[in-house]
Amino acid sequence: MDLELGDTHAALREVARAWVDKEVVPHAAAWDRAEAVDTAIVRKLGEMGFLGIEIPEEYGGSGGDALSYCVLLEELGRGDSSVRGIVSVSLGLVAKSIKGYGSAEQKRQWLPRLCAGEALGCFALTEPETGSDAANLTTRALRDGDDWVLSGTKIFITNGTWADIAVVFARTGGPGPKGITAFLVPTDAPGFGRTEIKGKLGLRGQATAEFALDGVRVPDAARLGAEGTGFRIAMAALDKGRMGVAAGCVGVARGCLEASVRYAQEREQFGKPIASYQLVQELIADIAVDVEAARLLAWRVADLVDRGKPFGTEASVAKLFASEAAVKAANNAIQVFGGYGYVDEYPVEKYLRDARVLTLYEGTSQIQKLLIGRALTGVSAFV
Repeated sequence: MDLELGDTHAALREVARAWVDKEVVPHAAAWDRAEAVDTAIVRKLGEMGFLGIEIPEEYGGSGGDALSYCVLLEELGRGDSSVRGIVSVSLGLVAKSIKGYGSAEQKRQWLPRLCAGEALGCFALTEPETGSDAANLTTRALRDGDDWVLSGTKIFITNGTWADIAVVFARTGGPGPKGITAFLVPTDAPGFGRTEIKGKLGLRGQATAEFALDGVRVPDAARLGAEGTGFRIAMAALDKGRMGVAAGCVGVARGCLEASVRYAQEREQFGKPIASYQLVQELIADIAVDVEAARLLAWRVADLVDRGKPFGTEASVAKLFASEAAVKAANNAIQVFGGYGYVDEYPVEKYLRDARVLTLYEGTSQIQKLLIGRALTGVSAFV
């Protein structure tokens, strides 16, 4: 088993690293303070082909595989998790769901625009009363002739106020997962209300929104997949999404590592660089070990995806470990920086704030443990 990147993936990593250093890193702190990433970054991501990885070229994509996606998200996570989230959702959850479940017309209509950064997607699953318990969502879609009429509320929707298209999950049948259907809903449709959520602890530059759907009408042609398959579509997207979140967490932890090493070599106390002190070296070594372990766990999921093997449990393992490792890495980095780590002149306090939500979305750490435990024991905790 070769655990080194081949030429193609190594080249992608270098291109992505240089692009992030030029287009993201210099602006991350300002975007965080302003609570708004410059929306021009979306078109730039599209021009680089970063919004089209794993999408066939016939639909405007740039091809590539799951490992390519992980390599990219690691670099974006190192630069700014708010930018990484744009790609994770618009490409990872929306475009890939359309690729996997969309009709030929839906693919032709949306994939070229999403890949080019001419349109942005969001994934409207979470509701105020149903986060982890998504199978019991209450947003309704009622059939009216050849149309569906959607009503309900969604919350914590990444890209929500920027997105042109939303994958909205709504109840079309009875209770439970089999009563849920997915729809592709243009966000400029009459009755589609959006409110941006401000004051977040982290991911402050990311457009996070609450949706109020008040009689939003879409044709049956907007249905994504068969009626009653929405929950399965959502869970399949989130399984792959966890791989991407894990890769982004590796980027956060690696950013903490690189910042800590530089600072420890430059900062002097008691007449010598703090890098010479063993307890500082211990803090840095712990980050380094977690970076390597988390990366290999993410790459293992990518390998399974690319070989067409089951990967759900491995994705939960990778997401659980990498997200918790990112929080720990940021805590260690702040300890290395001391008081300077507590102010936004340096990047590590932002890494900590951004890392914290990574243990929550796309399945909390506790949900990942339940999924892993169920896979190992064969006994479901969801009863």
